[in-house]
Amino acid sequence: MLVDSHCHLNYLESPDAALESARQRGVTAFLCIGVERRSIDEVLSIASEHQDVWATIGQHPEAAGQDATWIEPRLSEGTAELERVVALGEMGLDFVHSGDDPGARVRQQECFDYQLDVARRLNYPVVVHTRGAETQTRQLIAQHSGVQGVLHCFTESWELASAALDLGFYISISGIVTFKNGGNVREVAARIPRDRLLVETDAPWLAPVPHRGKQNQPAYVTDTARFLADWLQWDFSELAAQTTANFFRLFQRAGSEGDRGSSTTSPTGDAGSPGR
Repeated sequence: MLVDSHCHLNYLESPDAALESARQRGVTAFLCIGVERRSIDEVLSIASEHQDVWATIGQHPEAAGQDATWIEPRLSEGTAELERVVALGEMGLDFVHSGDDPGARVRQQECFDYQLDVARRLNYPVVVHTRGAETQTRQLIAQHSGVQGVLHCFTESWELASAALDLGFYISISGIVTFKNGGNVREVAARIPRDRLLVETDAPWLAPVPHRGKQNQPAYVTDTARFLADWLQWDFSELAAQTTANFFRLFQRAGSEGDRGSSTTSPTGDAGSPGR
């Protein structure tokens, strides 16, 4: 069994088909990520329709120019679909995307700080995007030291990973670890404590080897996990079980595996066998 800890199902042509394909490969849980207000209804709808899918609510740094104060009122609406929300995000900083625009960088930091504060007050973990902004990311998560979360699709330095781990964060590895130029990600992955490691697709982007050039799918988290297990010299079933346990430890609103019941389709065992 595996968890795709970060995917954007609402951007896939057929979320239902993608979920079915992933289940057939032993992927038993999915976290569908919100990135802005205008698409959040799609995210929540998918999570509401599938008992093995959970959701996040948040505003991506590329949407930092939009007002983010919708997030807290939305969380307080008390609708049934909000019971599927287990974290805030995707939030963070992307100074690669913003270029040298100082105003954009300030807006990103303000948006990130706001969401971290909401997460702290409402006791949600966070899903953090960080590119080219290591110092500022480290400073902001340290300022909200009561908040736990994950640095997703990690591509930055070990120094940032280590600082985040010291603050109780997890690190998620995507298909980039399989890329020829993914050496830095492989080096960081080798140093992450086993109880802080997650795996993800970031679908529909960043398809791992051997699917390069295709639209990424949640099913492909199996390929990333198998590559990672080989690289780390773990038994694959051990890595699958550990990253699954880590997911439910961090995202406690998703409940334990026993609380989830069975998915709509029984997995047939690719994962059970010896970004954005």
